[in-house]
Amino acid sequence: MDHGGWYDLKTKEKEFKEIVDIIFCSAMGPPGGGRSSLTQRLQRHYNILNYTNLGAESIEAIFKTILNRFLG
Repeated sequence: MDHGGWYDLKTKEKEFKEIVDIIFCSAMGPPGGGRSSLTQRLQRHYNILNYTNLGAESIEAIFKTILNRFLG
């Protein structure tokens, strides 16, 4: 992520593969139970979102709104 690409180590020439217009999307559970925290070095590449558990009515309202905007 920080260097704009990687070197192709499988080829003899070790050609640099540049990454252009890419989006990384990740998901994880909270730290604990064998899961470690994210380092600041990795976190700087992401927008961190956190939410509490939602009830069934809230989830339904969210997805109905999204679908109505998309299909309507």
